[in-house]
Amino acid sequence: MKTMTCNQLGGACDKNFTANTFEEIAELSKQHGMEMYEADDKNHIEAMNKMMELMKSPEAMQQWFEEKHATFNALAKD
Repeated sequence: MKTMTCNQLGGACDKNFTANTFEEIAELSKQHGMEMYEADDKNHIEAMNKMMELMKSPEAMQQWFEEKHATFNALAKD
C-alpha cells in the first residue's frame, strides 16, 4: 500500500488516499473530487477546472499521468 494526498494528485487539500496501485489511488481521488464538487468546494472546483484545461491536450494529459504515476511508483510502501 502507498499513500498520496489530494494535493499530490493535483487537488486542493491534504486528504490522504491509500491504495496498492496508481489506478486505485486515481479512482479514490476522482471519487473525492466528485464529493467536493457536489459540496461546491471552490478550491476543488478550481483544481478540477485546471484539470479540464489540461485534458484539452492529449499530450499534456499523458505527461501529467506519467509524472503522477512515476511519483506513486517512487513512494515507499506504507
